[in-house]
Amino acid sequence: MKNRHSLSHGSGKHGYELPYKLAREQLSKISDIQEQCRKSGARYVRPNEVLINYLNQTYHITIPDVEILLDDSNVEVPLKDKILILHYFNSAKGTPATGILVTYKQLPGGISYFSAFSQRAIAPIVKHFGKNPELLMKVAGKLGGREAEHGDVSVTINAFDHVPITLALWRGDEEFEPSGNILFDANISDYLSTEDVAVLIENLIWKLVKDIPST
Repeated sequence: MKNRHSLSHGSGKHGYELPYKLAREQLSKISDIQEQCRKSGARYVRPNEVLINYLNQTYHITIPDVEILLDDSNVEVPLKDKILILHYFNSAKGTPATGILVTYKQLPGGISYFSAFSQRAIAPIVKHFGKNPELLMKVAGKLGGREAEHGDVSVTINAFDHVPITLALWRGDEEFEPSGNILFDANISDYLSTEDVAVLIENLIWKLVKDIPST
């Protein structure tokens, strides 16, 4: 990753300290915060504060000390989420949505990591929601999800203002098992690296599965 340290190879809190440090340093070098807010969709509050939306929640980024706090909450933001937020804000190019959807395989270098991505992201979606796609719609609503028009059932969730994620499911039948896929706007690489996309999707899937009602 250009100007970044790998997120996927972190292990626990200490494994993420270096990439978080580097992301904070990168933010401190941005000379025009207002312009970066425009590119990322973040809200410029004052010279030392920015608000940014991430998975349907608002986070405060304070500058120049670079701290990230969840709006109206005393809950500590996980380091992995802090890094994703900073990587998105730092890298956002402000590129308009293309309306063209691509798969992870089509992202730069994505084909090399697709096997792992499929097992850690697509397989859990199919496992937990493949036989009950309507349940995906229900839990995705908590993250601001909206119905999309792909597969038999699909939902689009704005992970960040300029990063829509579409989860699509096919029900299957007596001949075929349920299947699924995850789709991105073709401009996603102007906001996140391919590696960051994988980490983002794992976070998203974890949040969705966590919200499945217990029976």
